[in-house]
Amino acid sequence: MHMMVSRPEQWVKPMAVAGANQYTFHLEATENPGALIKDIRENGMKVGLAIKPGTTVEYLAPWANQIDMALVMTVEPGFGGQKFMEDMMPKAGANMIVSGSAIMRSEDPRSVINLLRNVCSEAAQKRSLDR
Repeated sequence: MHMMVSRPEQWVKPMAVAGANQYTFHLEATENPGALIKDIRENGMKVGLAIKPGTTVEYLAPWANQIDMALVMTVEPGFGGQKFMEDMMPKAGANMIVSGSAIMRSEDPRSVINLLRNVCSEAAQKRSLDR
């Protein structure tokens, strides 16, 4: 679950009870990330930590050994359908993507998913050849 909420602490237990296996919250939305990470783990979920485009990746460093995934947002949180911010890609160093509007608003979601898979696969191959 990617929780784009102002108080992520209040949703840990309900999401665990609902069967979520991962809980991703925004670093900027909590005053005590360490306590929240501990609570998520104690409720049997993996931990994901998201940052907004304007937050530098260095803010993830103190939590890097305590989380399972880092999510670098390529749009400002708030609403779907925003333009993808390509300049976030070097910051991300991605091995996974999260897509919302591109798939959900498509008339053919399966084709969009296949396209995204192909583009990511090609980019990964190119990156490994460049090394």
